[in-house]
Amino acid sequence: MSLVRAWPGVGYLESSWHVDDPAASRRQRALNRGSFRFAVPAVIADLEPAVDPTLVVEADEVCAEMRAFDADSVSWGVPFASVLLRTESASSSQIENLTAGARAIALASLGARAGANAVMIAANTDAMRAAVELADRISPNTIRAMHERLNGGDDPANAGRFRDQTVWIGGRSPVTASFVAPPHEQVEAAIDDLCRFSRRTDLQAMVQAAIAHAQFETIHPFTDGNGRTGRALVSSILRHRGVSSRMTVPISSGLLADTGEYFAAMTAYRGGDIGPIVESFVEAGRRAIVNASILRSDVEDLRGRILATAERRTANLVKVADFCSAEPALTADMVAELGVPTASVYRILDRLAERGLIRVEKPIGGVKAWTVPDLLAALDRFAERAGRRTFRDA
Repeated sequence: MSLVRAWPGVGYLESSWHVDDPAASRRQRALNRGSFRFAVPAVIADLEPAVDPTLVVEADEVCAEMRAFDADSVSWGVPFASVLLRTESASSSQIENLTAGARAIALASLGARAGANAVMIAANTDAMRAAVELADRISPNTIRAMHERLNGGDDPANAGRFRDQTVWIGGRSPVTASFVAPPHEQVEAAIDDLCRFSRRTDLQAMVQAAIAHAQFETIHPFTDGNGRTGRALVSSILRHRGVSSRMTVPISSGLLADTGEYFAAMTAYRGGDIGPIVESFVEAGRRAIVNASILRSDVEDLRGRILATAERRTANLVKVADFCSAEPALTADMVAELGVPTASVYRILDRLAERGLIRVEKPIGGVKAWTVPDLLAALDRFAERAGRRTFRDA
């Protein structure tokens, strides 16, 4: 285990809780009244993380692998970047026990009734897009924007708003909780401090991202959706530092292999040990690159088969092939927005449907929709691999 020194753990502020839950039994009400401790996060903007040199080397190696993956994928361009955003969104949501198949998520993104989990995961994809779009301007406002794109998680009324109430993890009240986040009055100052830390360029990038994420989760600035927003922040920092300047390496898919270790690392961070959270992110980065490389091969194969449906590779066919390799659910209007004439859109989509490369779905809001079965299958295989400690497919 790596040794990490000189990092302050959270402080604590004593308080008491007297609110009764009318739905609880008398015994439960008695257990959930009394004193508790708010966590008070350290001010970290100017701190220097003292990380074991071996761990720093490993972090450097993973960042180098990410940069190489990013550079190698640039020739593939926008389609694969979009696919990776989807995988990161789904993996991050799965850590919160929000699961849905790729088809349900894709249809939810078009507005279909596909279940609450699928809708929230689709919203998380928008939060991820905000994270990378706003990477050069990490600030309290951009963090709120990420959360607003997430639609507030389970609390849409407070989407994009820092909380004005007590929140905790575990238990029916702060008294029985495993962790009580800082008082809401401290949230804005703590997030401002975190953003200053996240904008620094003098730290090892993966170390910085891991610490920033753990600090964000300690602050817990929103009533819901903190985990997904906090993992979106990781992608924002890695984009800001040039580790993944074009693609979003799905770090959350690597964390899925051992969520117990990930949550234990969070607890260690709050006790003043940053080693476990850095180790967790370094290993997650390694796993994510392997998994994403397999996915890239699957997507490239699909694109090639779409292009092979015509003797001549026209500009319109290339646009449709790119789009169908990036968007697992689509409408004709979405393709037409790429500059493909409507008549050509339907002609190409009809041909792809005849070949089984896309499938006609029930109309959504009166609009004809298609899905891309092979892309959906590739995304589901990615999700299945993400839960493994090893990758036999590699």
